[in-house]
Amino acid sequence: MPFSLPKISIYTRKTSFIGVMTALCISSNYLMIGLTNIKFMDLFVFISGYIMGSFPGASVGILTWLIYGTFNPYGFSLPILVATCIGESVYGVVGGFSAKFGLNIPPATSNTGTKKAFWASNLKIGILGFILTFIYDLFTNIISGMTVGIPPVVAIIMGVPFAINHEVSNFLFFFFAGNALIGAIQRLTFRGGEM
Repeated sequence: MPFSLPKISIYTRKTSFIGVMTALCISSNYLMIGLTNIKFMDLFVFISGYIMGSFPGASVGILTWLIYGTFNPYGFSLPILVATCIGESVYGVVGGFSAKFGLNIPPATSNTGTKKAFWASNLKIGILGFILTFIYDLFTNIISGMTVGIPPVVAIIMGVPFAINHEVSNFLFFFFAGNALIGAIQRLTFRGGEM
């Protein structure tokens, strides 16, 4: 009798996926802690939503910040933690909607696509990453400023250097790694069972 892998429920798959992606986000955040506002986390949360849906994607974002934001060498602030959890969950929600409503990321194994389509797809995901990061930075800078008593306009201006790091690095991460990681993780996730 040939060996076959047992069927795994979709609930078990999603729960396991959330755990693995959250661990990946947290560990990569600590590895890159010396790089101010340059992290792979936002891309990983977006990919989680793209592959498993908006709710699992948002869950990865929230769980990541609940752990990383609580055990953070830069300190802890409850209002800022809530803001970062909400802001990060948006990456996962938009990732889920992107898959559902046609961001049209071609599979990495597709030989039918042209180089132009490949780069156009990378550009779409890069621009989306940039826009999401701009919104995240605007929201979290305003909340951070209000938390310490700084007017919102001043908080936004003070946050510009950090926002530039964050937005440019995320554009590059999403542009160069988004499609490749989605294809690789989809192959790993769906291998050995039905989805």
